[in-house]
Amino acid sequence: MEILWFCIVAFMLAMYVVLDGFDLGVGIIHRIIGRTESERSILIKAIGPVWDGNEVWLLAAGGTLYFAFPKLYASSFSGFYLPLIIVLWLLMMRGIGIEFRHLIHNPMWKSFWDTVFSFASILLSIFLGAALGNVIRGVPLNQDGYFFEPLWTTFTVVPESGILDWFTVIIGLVTFSTLTSHGANYIAMKTDGDLQKRARNVAQISWWAVLLLSVGSIMATTTIHTDIWRNYADYPWGNIFPIAGFVSLAGMFFYSKSGRDARAFIS
Repeated sequence: MEILWFCIVAFMLAMYVVLDGFDLGVGIIHRIIGRTESERSILIKAIGPVWDGNEVWLLAAGGTLYFAFPKLYASSFSGFYLPLIIVLWLLMMRGIGIEFRHLIHNPMWKSFWDTVFSFASILLSIFLGAALGNVIRGVPLNQDGYFFEPLWTTFTVVPESGILDWFTVIIGLVTFSTLTSHGANYIAMKTDGDLQKRARNVAQISWWAVLLLSVGSIMATTTIHTDIWRNYADYPWGNIFPIAGFVSLAGMFFYSKSGRDARAFIS
């Protein structure tokens, strides 16, 4: 049962990353490719029917943790108290930015909430990536199974490390670039004209960032966990994940270059 519930939680988190990832990406590029208020309205409408529904996967994962792994839930929510509060506020700011921009038909009002929406999306992607970095790096559990980390200490990976260090920042940047590419491919699929061209340009530029940062993160992970490659020898079926990742990267590049935006988005 523990393995079953672990797989269920992992599936929910993966679905959140895949489904909410592209609308986070749209938020990241919102002020970059949306040159006018009407273009930014098109971007909002592109994710309008799905952005709040996609976040249900995150809520479901948190609820499942609560009753399936209560000690993990208690430990992680107390140890990551500050960043979780920051993530909560950023999630609220994204929602408020989307909803409030329509309340008053004033260019300055809409521009302000567009900036809030984009700023919250950028920080949220980096913080979620840093959270993943902490899981990969490990946290200082005590004998009772609890821990606490400050936001940062020396930015080095030491026994008294903080939530932000050089490794978790790299993973945060991997997440940021990946979601940027994901959102750009989504907009390229949903729009046409100049907006589509700009989205394709961002997708192609961010693809190189994804590739370089992913290679860098693999090297960094090998530095932190020198025995990590032993897992692939002990469990050969696990090789499907890195292989699928690099095949997908190749697909994103090929399909985006050839203008097949839907296939680039799926990749």
